[in-house]
Amino acid sequence: MGFETAVASVPTPVPVPGAALRRTVLTSVVGQALEWYDFFLYGTAAALVFGKLFFPLGADPLIGTILAFGGFTVGFIARPIGGVVCGHLGDRIGRKRVLMLTFIAMGCATFAMGLLPTYARIGLWAPALLIALRVVQGLAAGGEWSGSILVISENAPPARRGFLSAWSPAGATLGFVLSSFAFLLTQSLSHEAFMAWGWRLPFLASVLIIVLGIYVRKRIPESAEFVKVADAGERVRTPLLEVIRRHPRQLLMVMGLRFGEGGASYVFFAFSLAYGKFLGLPNTLLLGAVTASMVLLIPAALWFGHLSDRIGRRPVYAFGALGIMAVAFPFFRLIHTGHPWLIVLAFVLANGVVLGALEGAQPAYMSELFPTGVRYSGLGLGREVSSVLGGGLSPVVATALLAHYRHAWPVAVYLLLLGGITALSLCFTPETLPRKQRIVEQVA
Repeated sequence: MGFETAVASVPTPVPVPGAALRRTVLTSVVGQALEWYDFFLYGTAAALVFGKLFFPLGADPLIGTILAFGGFTVGFIARPIGGVVCGHLGDRIGRKRVLMLTFIAMGCATFAMGLLPTYARIGLWAPALLIALRVVQGLAAGGEWSGSILVISENAPPARRGFLSAWSPAGATLGFVLSSFAFLLTQSLSHEAFMAWGWRLPFLASVLIIVLGIYVRKRIPESAEFVKVADAGERVRTPLLEVIRRHPRQLLMVMGLRFGEGGASYVFFAFSLAYGKFLGLPNTLLLGAVTASMVLLIPAALWFGHLSDRIGRRPVYAFGALGIMAVAFPFFRLIHTGHPWLIVLAFVLANGVVLGALEGAQPAYMSELFPTGVRYSGLGLGREVSSVLGGGLSPVVATALLAHYRHAWPVAVYLLLLGGITALSLCFTPETLPRKQRIVEQVA
C-alpha cells in the first residue's frame, strides 16, 4: 500500500463547535479513566495477591503468580471477540451506544470480583469464577479503546487530531494511576487485614464508578463523522468482512504497531511488580514508583500527540519503538539496585518517556489508516488480536522466564524482541499525516 492510499483514509474534517469538542474530550477522558481503572485492577492484584488467594499451587510463589497472570491473559484472549462484536455494532449503530454497553459490563464484572470467595473457601470454583469475570472484562475492553478514540478523533479538526486523540489514552493511564493508588492506600493495612479483606476494597469501589460512569458517558455526543456517514446512507452492512477483504494490509500494520507497545507496557507496569516482589522490595515502593511514572505519562502522551501533529505520526512512533529496545536492560538493572530514586527513574524512563511516545501517537496514527465506515471494526480487530499476542502473553512469558532463569536478563531480551517487531512493522506502515498538512499546521 502506498502513501497515497494511506492518506486517503484520513478522516474528513467535520466542523464541530469548540464547546462540544471540549465536552467530548473531557467526558471521553473521564469515561476511559473509570473503565480502565476496573480493567487494570486485575493486573495489580495478580502481581500482589491473586496467586496466593486463588491459585495456591506449588511451593514456589511464582507458580501462583504465573497462573494469576494466566487469568490476565484470558482477559486479553476475549478482547478480539469484544473488538469484533463492538466494532460491528459501532460501525452500524454508533460509537456512543457501544461505549455505554462496554462500561456497564466492565463495572459489574469488577464489582463482582470483590465479592468472590477465595480458593480456601470454595476450591476450584474460586479461580474458575475469577477467570469468567475476567473474560467479561476482556470483552468490554475489546470495544472500549477503539470507541473512545473515535468519539474524539472523528470530531477533532485535522490540525489537532494527534493532540486531542492522545487525551483518550491519557484517560486510560489515569485509570491505571487510580487503580495503583487504590492498592497503595490498602498497604496501610496490616498484611493480615490486606490479605483477608483489604484487597477487595478497590474492586468494590466499582459500584460508585458505575453510577458516575453512566452519567459521564450519556454526555458524550455521537461521532460527527459517523453521523455524516449514517445520514448519507453509507453505512457498511458487514464492516468486519469489508475490512478483511479490502483493508488486510492496514490490519497487519495495526497489529504490528500494537504488538510491541502492548507487550512492553504490561512488562513495565504489571510484571515489574512481580519482579520487585521477587527481589523482596516493598510493595509500597513499587506501587509508588509505578504510579509516579504513570502520572508523568499523561502529559508526555499529550506532548507527543501534539508533536505528531507537527512532524508526523511515524517519527514519533519510531522514537517509542527504539526506546523500548534502549531501556530494556537498564530498566531491570535500575530496579535491581533497590535504591528508591533509581527505581523511580527506571519507571519514568520506561512508562513516562517510551510509552508516552507510543501512546501519544498511536490513536491518530491507527485511526487514520481506515475509512470511517469500517474504522471501528478495523481498529477493534487489528489492535485487539495483537493485544492477545503482545500485552496478554507478556506478563506470563516474563514471569515464566524469571521462574526458570531466576534473573531478569531473559526478560530484557524479550523486550528487545518486542521493540524490534514494532520497529520492523513501522518500516511497512506509511505516514498518515500529509507533509502539506504539517506545513499548514506549523504556519498556523
